[in-house]
Amino acid sequence: MAVGRAGVAFEVSHRPMVVVRDLHRSYGRGAGAVHALRGVSCEVPRGELVALRGRSGSGKTTLLNLIGGLDTPDSGQATVDGTALADLDENGLLEMRRDRIGFVFQTFGLIPILSAAENVGVPLRLRRMPSRERDERVALLLSLVGLADHMKQRPGELSGGQQQRVAIARALANQPSLLIADEPTGQLDAETGREVMELLRAVVRSEGVTALVATHDPHLVGLADRVLELNDGVIQEGGTSPALNSPGP
Repeated sequence: MAVGRAGVAFEVSHRPMVVVRDLHRSYGRGAGAVHALRGVSCEVPRGELVALRGRSGSGKTTLLNLIGGLDTPDSGQATVDGTALADLDENGLLEMRRDRIGFVFQTFGLIPILSAAENVGVPLRLRRMPSRERDERVALLLSLVGLADHMKQRPGELSGGQQQRVAIARALANQPSLLIADEPTGQLDAETGREVMELLRAVVRSEGVTALVATHDPHLVGLADRVLELNDGVIQEGGTSPALNSPGP
């Protein structure tokens, strides 16, 4: 058993966090059908930051949506934290997304009228966490992402990088096992994007979270522990990143 900087205990296991076997997903029918995934198989090791790389339209978002339980494959299976998503009904998928998977998107998705702290606290309110415990958890998470002094500011008062940090803190609110990030630096400049990617890597190492991050930026790929590359709907492991042998941020 290990304990992260936000005071959360987590277990160390050698079982992969994500196992994908022969996933197929198409959109449309007949000659106009788009075959987004053509038999994708891969594993995401527990406790690593894994980059999912591929050109635009390669199927990265489709794969993330299937692993996150936001979409259903035509065939094949995805298993997250030992649970086969195909075995879950709608309520089971909802609980999986709420309790065990955190999502970070390119567009941040923050509620404009709420402060940074209130945005991070939304998932905890939905779980009816007592207010004192919720406030403590929110404060810990905003400290973790370097925004302890910006708790009361609204998204419009924050930079793009700060907004994405709030989004990451919100995704971690319910202590997920898996963090899924779809082009989380797509709207940021190069320097800020690198800072966000370094933050994700630090979160993985300190909180025991596994992160699967889709990115097209080759400089950010170099910060990952492992790289998976999508090519024409088929995924191939691109090897181990130098990040494994370099000191953390």
